[in-house]
Amino acid sequence: MMERLREGASSIWVKIILSLIIFSFVFAGVGSYLAGGSEQAAAKVGDQEIGQRQFEQAYQNERNRMQSQLGDYFATLLGDPEYVKQFRRSVLDRMVNDVLIEQRAHALGLRISDEQVRQAIVTMPEFQRDGKFDNDTYNMLLRRSNFTPDQFAEYMRGDMLRQQFLAAIQGSDFALSNELTALRKLEVQQREVRTLTLSLADFTQNAEITDEEIQAYYDQNPQQFTRPEQVKVAYIELSGKGLKDTIAITDDEVEAYYNDHQAKYSSAEQRQVSHILIQGDSDEAKAKAEALLVKLNEGADFAALAATDSDDKFSAKDGGKLDWIEAGVMDPEFDKAAFALANAGDISGVVQSAFGFHIIKLDAIKASVVKPLADVKDSIVADLRDQQAAEVFYEMQETLAKTAYEMPDSLEDAAAAVSADVHTTDFISEADAPEILKNPAVFRALLSPEVLEDGLNSDVIELAPEHVIVVRVEESRPESVLPFDDVAASVKGKLAAQKGEQQAQQKADEVIAALRDGNSDILATEGLSFGEAQTIARNGGEPTIAQIAFTLAKPVDGKAVYGMTRDASGNVVIVALDKVVENDVEAVVTDSQMAKQLEQMHAQQDVMATLQVLRDTSEVAYPALDTATN
Repeated sequence: MMERLREGASSIWVKIILSLIIFSFVFAGVGSYLAGGSEQAAAKVGDQEIGQRQFEQAYQNERNRMQSQLGDYFATLLGDPEYVKQFRRSVLDRMVNDVLIEQRAHALGLRISDEQVRQAIVTMPEFQRDGKFDNDTYNMLLRRSNFTPDQFAEYMRGDMLRQQFLAAIQGSDFALSNELTALRKLEVQQREVRTLTLSLADFTQNAEITDEEIQAYYDQNPQQFTRPEQVKVAYIELSGKGLKDTIAITDDEVEAYYNDHQAKYSSAEQRQVSHILIQGDSDEAKAKAEALLVKLNEGADFAALAATDSDDKFSAKDGGKLDWIEAGVMDPEFDKAAFALANAGDISGVVQSAFGFHIIKLDAIKASVVKPLADVKDSIVADLRDQQAAEVFYEMQETLAKTAYEMPDSLEDAAAAVSADVHTTDFISEADAPEILKNPAVFRALLSPEVLEDGLNSDVIELAPEHVIVVRVEESRPESVLPFDDVAASVKGKLAAQKGEQQAQQKADEVIAALRDGNSDILATEGLSFGEAQTIARNGGEPTIAQIAFTLAKPVDGKAVYGMTRDASGNVVIVALDKVVENDVEAVVTDSQMAKQLEQMHAQQDVMATLQVLRDTSEVAYPALDTATN
């Protein structure tokens, strides 16, 4: 019970269920998550489909998220096809769970109002600047994610609906004081144990291995003694690292670069505009926008019309005013119209964008400003050094490539041409190659017919920007099974370890069986003895000992209970549980940390049980998976 309580408190599933995870999906670019389609369904939940494109997008987003968290370890996991299959299924199962919860919430009459959605959006930190909701940031992030405001609002509504449903389930959980006190007693319970260790090293040392067994193992497992194809390699490494430090930049070069790249050191022109938005692309929406334009041309106040008629309710509260924008930030049509206005106060015609129909008013212009040379000199020097170092490296790379090609039977001439060294290795395979040679492109070159068989230098291989290598094979030997005499000793050691482990396990089984039958004389017969009794806590001492000790049944009538485990060295340990020590505890109050942990565990169980019921009572199908397995 205590183990389940700890697992419940830290469960990843609980954290996923109990937290709002929308931005792990939304701003990885999943506007298409909301858009249905006629493509094959990845899953069907009743009459509702999860499209294959929706699933693939969600899978890629979750894959990217895991990659950013786990790095190379996750890349290793993805090398296992079975793991990828399970990972894809887990993503699809989560999407199915979302649909099941949302369908059930609708059936129960749960609803999320427009105002609730609006409040949720304006309080999201992702949309805030200086602690306040920023409409430009909101629109920019939605565009990047291929969302329209309506689509995003509906996504939020669905997510909030699911949270509302789950909150109703979780809100009913509570912990009783006597339940908590009982758990506390379990947590502080101690156990008196004795241990007897059977040394694996002793059994291994005494294991008898015959020559026939060694030969049989060698003959039956040739793959274990196969040496892979190996090569002795010579290579030249060329790197641009350090080149920049050798390059001097003059003031004349800096000034010339500054004059030729004025745009790079100029702030972009900014404009502040106000707009009136009529959402939709219907003729009625366009007609409404045109009618408002007529009113503006007749002298109506722009801010007043924006406040009463604009569908952009966030900017409408400020007369339609938006924050400062630069060219290329807004919707292309909106952007084009806004930057076509010449003077403050000018008003555009009706402009159609992906969000609807706009009327745009230019409020102010911040002209482009060129930074003084003194402010940007250091960055110009750095840019010029990078540029010139790249040119020097490119020339060296070209020289290396040309010489290695023209003198294909050796790397000495190529190395001399670029003032580099020729490095060599002993026989290596891809598995034990030096780090610089582990690059897949390098070993593909080494095993190519031109390099491996014809003895030519390779082409220049790029390892990274401004980091290249040329390789050649000096000597090679094919894949082969190592001679018996070379591996006999290691085979004997392997067999001795296996037999020793088996014998230690058998001996432990014999001893435990005898002790359970009341035959303690076996200890003297075998020359074995238990250590002194020790009292251990659930989380104290050797973890493997504590783990087995707290799973054994409580001794009855003073008779020890026996179990078996292994220590950190792999030795077999027989554990004798002599007594369970109960400790008094004070009553645990229901607002304690333990109560919260227990309630979280109950919440997890309730959510899992609810999802199982929803799956059992709904028609859930995985057409794509079914097709793949048929």
